[in-house]
Amino acid sequence: MSDTLLDALQYYGAGAATLAALVVSLNLGRRWTGWAFVVFVTSSLALIAWGFVQPDSEGIGWQNIALLCINCVGVYRYLILKEKPPAPDSSGTD
Repeated sequence: MSDTLLDALQYYGAGAATLAALVVSLNLGRRWTGWAFVVFVTSSLALIAWGFVQPDSEGIGWQNIALLCINCVGVYRYLILKEKPPAPDSSGTD
C-alpha cells in the first residue's frame, strides 16, 4: 500500500475522531450526536485499515475494532432507536 494512502488513512482517522468528539461534547441533541457517531465509525474503519497495514501498529487496529463496536452502539442509540432511552438517575446518591 502506498505511503500516501497510509498517511491519508492515519490523518483522516485522527481528524475525524477529533471532529466527532467535539460534536458529542457540544451536546447539540440526538441527531447531531448520532451523526457524530457515524463519523466515529468512519474514523475507526480508517484506523483499523491503517493499523493492520502499517508495520508495528496492530495495537491501534485492535483498539479501533473495540471502538467500532462502541461507536455502532452510539449510532443505534442515537439514530436508529426510535424512543429515547431512560435518563440516568441524577439524584447524586450511590
